[in-house]
Amino acid sequence: MAHIDAENIGKKSKQEERRLMWLSFRQNKACYLMLAPFMIFFIIFTVIPVVMSLPMGFTDFNMAQAPKFIGLSNYTTLFLADKIFVKSIRVTIVFALFTGPFSYVMCFLLAWLINELHPKLKTIFTLIFYAPSMANVYTVWQLIFSGDMNGYINSFLINLGLINSPIQWLTDGNYVLGVTIVVQLWISLGAGFLALRAGFQNIDRSMYEAGAIEGIKTRWQELIYIVIPSMGPQLMFAAVMQIVSSFTAGTVAQNLVGFPSTDYKAHTIMTHAYDYGWVRYEMGYASAICMVLFVAMYLCNKLISKVLSKYMD
Repeated sequence: MAHIDAENIGKKSKQEERRLMWLSFRQNKACYLMLAPFMIFFIIFTVIPVVMSLPMGFTDFNMAQAPKFIGLSNYTTLFLADKIFVKSIRVTIVFALFTGPFSYVMCFLLAWLINELHPKLKTIFTLIFYAPSMANVYTVWQLIFSGDMNGYINSFLINLGLINSPIQWLTDGNYVLGVTIVVQLWISLGAGFLALRAGFQNIDRSMYEAGAIEGIKTRWQELIYIVIPSMGPQLMFAAVMQIVSSFTAGTVAQNLVGFPSTDYKAHTIMTHAYDYGWVRYEMGYASAICMVLFVAMYLCNKLISKVLSKYMD
């Protein structure tokens, strides 16, 4: 008995935890009321659909008839009979490897460089780099990668004598994935970029002074020993946002290289889910695709959380 009591020293009972939680709610009720509208919409339009997609993935559901339970048929078809899905897995992995880590590092370095500028220039450059994530830039990129002589890239390469005839950037299977990756990188400076910008601004200036006393002399040393350890939450948030945007990318390819893309060269898992969900209305099959994507993103998030956990304390 004494051993059990020793183990429970410092632990709160469930009643005590509920009392403290209720007390915290009463003390911060204004904050919870302001969060309520967002949380209501988030639960209705995000949490509930995600939860519903799990059982729906085991059904045959065409939105016109009641769902019919078919067990693991959708999942066996996905991995054993759906060649386009297998190809979309490869495309998604390549897409995520290029746009995820590279975009994450690019967001961090740009936020770091902008943080070193004059306050007015910080605002201007933050807007310049963040604006593409808000605007519809596909028309501009279609003009840049246009397959005729007037396309900016083709015109530039022809004038340099590097090519003799225009390249069909948006329809040639050898280029569509590369073009999509380039555009995704350009528009990926979104919420994660802003979080990192805020993280740099919130670092206590006294830490730099303390670091100088301890022997830190260069900017790179400040970055490694002061900046990165001080930005754990921002680094985690930006990493999660980049993972989600990399795995769920599909809009860029649909708007830029067509749907479906040439030989399915830019066909991601998200595009495959869109095809079966909103074009063919096979919601059971589309839910199974989304669940596979959800599991992949969850595992990547767990891996990133483990890597960045030492900066979260």
